[in-house]
Amino acid sequence: MLVGLGSSAWAEDLKGQVIAVADGDTVTVLDADRQSHKIRLAGIDAPESRQAFGQRSRISLKELLDGQQVLVTYDKTDRYGRLVGKVELEGRDINLEQLRRGLAWHYKKYEAEQSAQDRQVYAQTQQQAQAMRLGLWHDPEPHAPWDYRQQKRQANGP
Repeated sequence: MLVGLGSSAWAEDLKGQVIAVADGDTVTVLDADRQSHKIRLAGIDAPESRQAFGQRSRISLKELLDGQQVLVTYDKTDRYGRLVGKVELEGRDINLEQLRRGLAWHYKKYEAEQSAQDRQVYAQTQQQAQAMRLGLWHDPEPHAPWDYRQQKRQANGP
């Protein structure tokens, strides 16, 4: 099924059961044909597993989605072969829920790929979580996952 999403002209829907949660922004979905698909939640970036709040973020996503039937609306594949999309459970935007809980950042680097409405709602939701000091925002100086990954790459050398 093709629908509009973000700035692209097309999007596809995938329905299936969440069979694994890798971290706070990546799940595996098994479709009706028993094919598995790795899904990267669009518009957010959760702490890495070894980062502060990384495990809490993964546990949150697992509690929300493990074993659940979801709808994934996606329009791209990332460099790791994962579908990048919005995950919905009974009409509820789970990507946004991770932001609401303070367990992910709004991924500004890719916000142009979001619809204008999602961009605004995701940014506002992060601001609310920050103001309420929820999750990772309880830390006085939370370390963004993209900075964490860059530091790890630099430390490991070329």
